[in-house]
Amino acid sequence: MDDNDWLAGRFDESRTHLEAVAYRMLGSASEAEDAVQETWLKLSRSDTRDVGNLGGWLTTVVARVCLDMLRTRRSRREEPLDSKAETPGGGRLEDDLALADATGQALLVVLETLAPAERVAFVLHDMFDLSFEDIAPIVDRTPDAARQLASRARRRVRGAEAPATDLARHRQLVNAFLAASRDGDFERLLAVLSPEVVLRADDPAVRMAAARRRHGAPLLAAEARGAAVVAEAFKGRATAALPAVIDGEAGAVWTAGGQVRAAFVFTIRGDKIAGIEIVTDPGHLAGLDVKID
Repeated sequence: MDDNDWLAGRFDESRTHLEAVAYRMLGSASEAEDAVQETWLKLSRSDTRDVGNLGGWLTTVVARVCLDMLRTRRSRREEPLDSKAETPGGGRLEDDLALADATGQALLVVLETLAPAERVAFVLHDMFDLSFEDIAPIVDRTPDAARQLASRARRRVRGAEAPATDLARHRQLVNAFLAASRDGDFERLLAVLSPEVVLRADDPAVRMAAARRRHGAPLLAAEARGAAVVAEAFKGRATAALPAVIDGEAGAVWTAGGQVRAAFVFTIRGDKIAGIEIVTDPGHLAGLDVKID
C-alpha cells in the first residue's frame, strides 16, 4: 500500500465525523460535502508524516475551511438557511453528534444568527468537545476570547442575551481605555489593564505599523504581554478609534472611507481588560458583527 492509499484509508475513517462537523458549521449538506472534499485536497497536498493525531488535524482543517465559507457567505449577505435543507443521509450525523435533542432545523436556524467565529467556537466546543486552546488558532483568537465566543453563542442558542448591565459596564471600561489612550495618560491606562494583559495583532496590522513607523505609528509585535508594555503601545494613540459593539461585546474600530479598516476586540475579566486583539485582515473583519456607536 502506497502513501496515498494509506492517507485515503485514514481519511475515509474520519469522513463521517468530518461531514458532521461541516454540516453543523454550514447547515447545508452540499456545502458540507464541498468542505470535506476541500479538506481531502489539503490533506493530499500536505506533508503529514509528523502529525501525531491525524483525526485532530483533519478536524482543524475542515473547521478552518468552514469558517472561510461562513465568512464568504456573510460578506456576500446571503440569505439564512432554507428551511428545506436536508441533512446528510444515513442517519450518521445524529449518531456522531450524540445530540438527538438538539438536531433538526430549529437549531440550525438559531446557528444562522451567529457570527461565523461564534458558530465555529460553539460547534467545536459544545458539540465536539474541542478545547479552547485547540479552537483559538482556528478562529484567530486567544483561548479566552474563543471561550467568550462560545459563551455568547450558547446564550443565543438558549434564547438569552448577556445582561445589559454587563455590556454597559464593559463599554464604560473600553471608553475609559480609549480616553486614556488619546490623552497619553500612562497611569490611567495601567488602571484599566490587567497586569497580565495580552495584546495580539494580526499580520497585516504588524506590517502596517512597521510601514508607518516614521509617521509615529507604534511598533507592533504579533504578541505583547504585561500592562506596562501594552500601555506604552497605546499611549497617545486611539485618536481616531470609535467605540463599537463587536460580536455582542464592547470594542472599538478605526474606519476610513466609511469602511471598518481595523477592529479592537477586547477580552474583559472582572473589571480589567485582560486581552486586546487588533484585527485588520479583510476576511476576518468581514466575519465580525460590528455596530458602531
